[in-house]
Amino acid sequence: MLTTVKTKLRSWEFILFVLVVVMLLVAAALVPGFTRPFSISTGLATFAPAALMALPLALLVIVRDIDISVASIAGLSSVAAGLAIRAELSVPMVVVAALVTGLLCGAINGFFVAVLGLPALLVTLGTLALFRGLCYVLLGGTPISPLPDFFTVLGNDNIPGLSIPWAIVPFVVLAVVFGIVLHRGKVGRRIYAIGGNPETARYSGVRVARIRFVLFLVSGVMAGLAGMINMGITSQVAPDGAQGLELDVITVVFLAGVSVLGGKGRITGVVLASILILSLRKSLQLMNVSGYTQGIAVGGVLIASLLVTNLSQRLLGSVRERRRPVPTLGVEAG
Repeated sequence: MLTTVKTKLRSWEFILFVLVVVMLLVAAALVPGFTRPFSISTGLATFAPAALMALPLALLVIVRDIDISVASIAGLSSVAAGLAIRAELSVPMVVVAALVTGLLCGAINGFFVAVLGLPALLVTLGTLALFRGLCYVLLGGTPISPLPDFFTVLGNDNIPGLSIPWAIVPFVVLAVVFGIVLHRGKVGRRIYAIGGNPETARYSGVRVARIRFVLFLVSGVMAGLAGMINMGITSQVAPDGAQGLELDVITVVFLAGVSVLGGKGRITGVVLASILILSLRKSLQLMNVSGYTQGIAVGGVLIASLLVTNLSQRLLGSVRERRRPVPTLGVEAG
């Protein structure tokens, strides 16, 4: 029991929890308006698309992949939804258009990475530019507005009687689902096995390529959902929709403690890291700090999280090496 408590207190999730509490207390004391219900509501809604896309990206990083095209997929999905709105299709058909677009984008990434074996970083760097370019080709420079009430309510309204926006609800629900799948199910054990050692996982009967491909599909669909929430927040469909969100998404994943080498990471960390970056962004916004400076701050957090993760792994490796028993001369001679 005592050992379990000590292990949890030394975990990265506990450190993140402490950082979140400190960040919230400092912001509440020093940033005017931080605790107002309107600030909380708008902050949660604005950060919801990035937090949503961080969930599947964490799983991809655990299996040693990455998808840096998620924001472009969200933008292209919203463009598909906008074209469906322009064609006067019903809201369910608009939703299907966005999700199918996200699914197809994820399939393209998954095909090149999981089937052909190309590097995920380079493939998704290429599709980042490809999908964003398609946004401008398909939509031109003219945004589409107004949107059906469903999307504006999803992006801007709160749950009746609460200061919680509808936009954050999909993240809350899906974080629970992702947590159960990753930490309680067979699929989660296979994901960790692939991240720990792909060759060993393959020899153990795990269908490595299939799981990696499915994770890219899930990432695409989630980006499609995030794109719809984002267009609801902005109340329009624009070719640059969700542009720049990839920085927040990637920062959340690595700040959460997901190892860049694969095999490690928890959904609890993703949730705590989302709250931390959300608080940082909202505090800087309320202090009238420009978006460019906010980007510098978030980029600094990303680099710091990578440094801390790297140093902690080296430290743990050094400690384990020191604790390893040294063979005696008698044993060696025998």
